[in-house]
Amino acid sequence: MCGIVGYVGRRQAAPILLEGLSKLEYRGYDSAGICVNGDTPLQICKEKGRLRELVARTDNGAAVPGTVGIGHTRWATHGVPSDVNSHPILSDGGKIAVVHNGIIENEAKLRQILIGHGIHFQSQTDTEVVANLIAWYYDQCGDFLTAVRQTVGQITGSYALGILCRDYPDTMIAVKKDSPLIFGYGNGENFIASDVTAILKETRTVSYLDDGEMVMFRADSAAFFSPEGTPVEKKRETITWELAAAERGGYDHFMLKEIFEQPKALRDTIFPRIRDGQVVLDGVELTPEYLKSLRKIYLVACGSAYYVSMLAKYTIEKHCRIPSEAMMASEFRYCEPVLDGRDLVIIISQSGETADTLAALREAKRLGARTLAIVNVVGSAIAKAADSVIYTWAGPEIAVATTKAFSTQLAVVYLLTLHMGKALGTISDAEYASWISGLETLPDAVSGMLTDVHLQQIREFAARYSDRRDAFFIGRNLDSAICQEGSLKLKEVAYLHSEAYPAGELKHGPISLIEDGTMVVSVASGRKLFEKTLANIREVKARGADVLCVTLEDFAEEVAQQADGVITVPEVFPALQPSLTLIPLQLLSYYMACSRGCDVDKPRNLAKSVTVE
Repeated sequence: MCGIVGYVGRRQAAPILLEGLSKLEYRGYDSAGICVNGDTPLQICKEKGRLRELVARTDNGAAVPGTVGIGHTRWATHGVPSDVNSHPILSDGGKIAVVHNGIIENEAKLRQILIGHGIHFQSQTDTEVVANLIAWYYDQCGDFLTAVRQTVGQITGSYALGILCRDYPDTMIAVKKDSPLIFGYGNGENFIASDVTAILKETRTVSYLDDGEMVMFRADSAAFFSPEGTPVEKKRETITWELAAAERGGYDHFMLKEIFEQPKALRDTIFPRIRDGQVVLDGVELTPEYLKSLRKIYLVACGSAYYVSMLAKYTIEKHCRIPSEAMMASEFRYCEPVLDGRDLVIIISQSGETADTLAALREAKRLGARTLAIVNVVGSAIAKAADSVIYTWAGPEIAVATTKAFSTQLAVVYLLTLHMGKALGTISDAEYASWISGLETLPDAVSGMLTDVHLQQIREFAARYSDRRDAFFIGRNLDSAICQEGSLKLKEVAYLHSEAYPAGELKHGPISLIEDGTMVVSVASGRKLFEKTLANIREVKARGADVLCVTLEDFAEEVAQQADGVITVPEVFPALQPSLTLIPLQLLSYYMACSRGCDVDKPRNLAKSVTVE
């Protein structure tokens, strides 16, 4: 959620920190700040609002001298957005400065203990507890590293911390638990960041800190420690993707750029895993004997990834004949799931750091289930914790509202289904060949949905509906699940109240909300259920709805007799059809957001990676 960047070197720190924070704006934030250790020890500049205000106040960092510093973009959890609650946070007395991502769960208890020691608090943040606790331990022992180690032994919750001490002007300490933190190696300088995009301009060589690990570093040295305090050697990894992948590249918004990147993302995800007409999932051992022993597959995720899970449930049950259940990660561990070694839990997350999803994975492992992760970020917490992992290879996704990550997660579901169905014998050779052919042509089919003709048509529909207050999405089976994602996109970026229902549920309540001019988006791409969906379109039309229908080209003429607007998609292998019906829904949300003057890439109150529960 929040963003962290840190620098120790010989160059002026503040401009580097501000540049790094600008790459983290996509994560969502309500304030920004920096702290530099220089001629003026622990000089702090921070502002509620957008980063540009901090950039202007500091003359793009030129007004803040010093070669060691930490920066932060905050998304409020403890305390309202304000200058005083913004990070970095100083300890009482000003010896320690801290930036923090995550939540300290026992902060109230620790706060009272520290107040009892005569320590004064200025903010409402849980982070100030960390700063004051480090300062208190430092006053007792006189050693920076020891004070930090003692502090992390007392706090519970999730955290990534960047820490400066007034008495150690050339040194920084960083530590993490359940929140991402990366160490970057430079030439006579070193970095930390919560996301590699913040430091990619400066270095491509990084190490990923594991939970509980700590690093104490200067410009020309870095010492890593295990949670027990034992020195450890960290593996260095090289970031291979280009910085341009995280830039807009001429597009008005990252969201539009990433919609257009979907054909390439699909190719990168699918093609390396089809060899000689067979699906090959390297590193994933799912033998026929194991699959036949399965009692159930749970598909666990949050947000858009949860709607991928819904699609996966339909797809896996139909083609593999294994009972499957999609569950929201935020509810999974609290429903006391019945799990053991006969269950497979598939965890889906773009960032690989989603707090609820990570907690669900750990609960599944505790109960003895096998876990398989579908994630986009190599080295992420979920990728490391799962028994097996399949990467989506979507590349960096900057817009808060996911597009290409969703598409590639869905592609992995297709590959996994095909792999399991082949092993179980539930997919015939002829059907398998049709799947393979469909997967190999899917990127081109998606590309065909991104022509100027399609874009202009959807722009016109977006302009027509941009003044509506409410929207309803209806569909059946796979179409119902893709409607959930379309509805979420409209909420996220266009700030429009929107709900999605299986079309067969209309008469069980939702149809009472339909009145003259109500916007209804219907998806009707399944041949088997087309007539039933068409009947539901007639029902809402009879009550005054304005219906926009996404359907197959073959159905366009018939749908046009009932709906007010029709968007057609080409027909592909039936199980893959959601990958195409998705595209108009993404574009509709994008263009409606533009028409309504919304901040498309940074929707209000939302963050890209939800790393707190």
